[in-house]
Amino acid sequence: MSGSQVVVIGAGIAGLAAAHRLTRRGARVTVLEASDRVGGKLLPGEIAGARVDFGAESMLARRPEAVALAREVGLDERLQPPATATASIWTRGALRPMPKGHVMGVPGTAEALAGVLSEEGLARIEQDAELPRTEVGDDVAVGEYVAARLGREVVDRLIEPLLGGVYAGDAYRISMRSAVPQLFQVAKTHTSLTEGVREIQARMAANQQTGPVFMGLEGGVGTLPLAVADSVRARGGEIVTGAPVSELRREPSGGWKVVTGDRVLHADAVIVAVPAPAAAGLLRAEAPEAATELATVEYASMALVTLAYRRSDTALPPGSGFLVPPVDGRTIKASTFASQKWGWIAEENPELVVLRTSVGRFGETEILERDDTALVDVSRHDLEAATGLTATPLETRVTRWTDGLPQYPVGHHTRVARIREHVAKLPGLAVCGAQYDGVGIPACVASAHAAVDQIQGDLTAVRELTANPVQSLHGGAGE
Repeated sequence: MSGSQVVVIGAGIAGLAAAHRLTRRGARVTVLEASDRVGGKLLPGEIAGARVDFGAESMLARRPEAVALAREVGLDERLQPPATATASIWTRGALRPMPKGHVMGVPGTAEALAGVLSEEGLARIEQDAELPRTEVGDDVAVGEYVAARLGREVVDRLIEPLLGGVYAGDAYRISMRSAVPQLFQVAKTHTSLTEGVREIQARMAANQQTGPVFMGLEGGVGTLPLAVADSVRARGGEIVTGAPVSELRREPSGGWKVVTGDRVLHADAVIVAVPAPAAAGLLRAEAPEAATELATVEYASMALVTLAYRRSDTALPPGSGFLVPPVDGRTIKASTFASQKWGWIAEENPELVVLRTSVGRFGETEILERDDTALVDVSRHDLEAATGLTATPLETRVTRWTDGLPQYPVGHHTRVARIREHVAKLPGLAVCGAQYDGVGIPACVASAHAAVDQIQGDLTAVRELTANPVQSLHGGAGE
């Protein structure tokens, strides 16, 4: 790898993590990014003078990749866990404490969901122990399987808002094998789902995992890609924004030709770290089968509405915020009380309260067609209904993430395996990003590291990720 020329296409966190790993191994790296900035779905900014995130705001700390990357680029002292891990769920007309004792919404006992489910819903969970085995085959939708075992109310009131926060998707379409792999494993080996969840919980307790589940960064998680980019440049890497790639072709010598604007680059290897539609376009000439598979990946769009208030005008409930089940018919799907969730925001801005809402799920186009003013209005309406907040915000900001979240339908794992099989036929080519092995930051970093290993001829990490995707947990209300 030392001395070889590698082009990374895409400067989201996956592409930057790949470039960082490459420069540490001595490669000469050029990163080409079509947009005018690095970071992808990680976006730092300010509202009413307060530093905040306008994209993803936390990263799973129980996986090592994202936190380790932050430390490697000098952000160790800025790592901070949430100030509170307490959240609520706005359902059946009230803010109710988020249940504990569940795995992505699936309880080990009916009692774990008391207060969120109706008496009928709790009684339906109890039937799980008496039901015959539910076969899951090679994959199954999370909602379909859990509803068969525990009833629809568990799915509609808890699993839907939790998965919706991660994928902005539909639990009745999302792959259990790819999105919640630990549940898929117990579904294959246990007749009773609740028994399997209790086994997961016992195993976690025995492993004595300590420390926070999630981690943020002082100044916002959106500062992570900026620090990674600085580290890449410090090691001699080149990062070019406003540089869409128009052509990717194999050369007779075995290397690669990459064309962006009037510039032609010749590389020993290329890592494609862009969303599926763009990747499909780039790979169509040399890997048409992979391109065809990538073209079938669907995406959900969403918008984040960030609002800043005078602290003297607000009195929010305790906790980090709340989730909203779609079945309750509200417009917002979550709200994060950012000033309560992240201690550094409150410390830097003692006179302000910052919160945000999220709107938009897979297949919901009408809400996202509304203008920014309308999205702010509907957010304020729902916030008042949920919390009693009637104050006028000092400033608002709407951030739209069009086609921002790849969907993981049933069979996603086999599609990823086919894409990787086709790509592997071309030496010096690899792919990475949120559409493969998990949508969270650790998953994207792991995907990037596997891609770097692949172009060096080591497929171990790629095979492991393809077989065992990184579960992307919900990072708290409004994530």
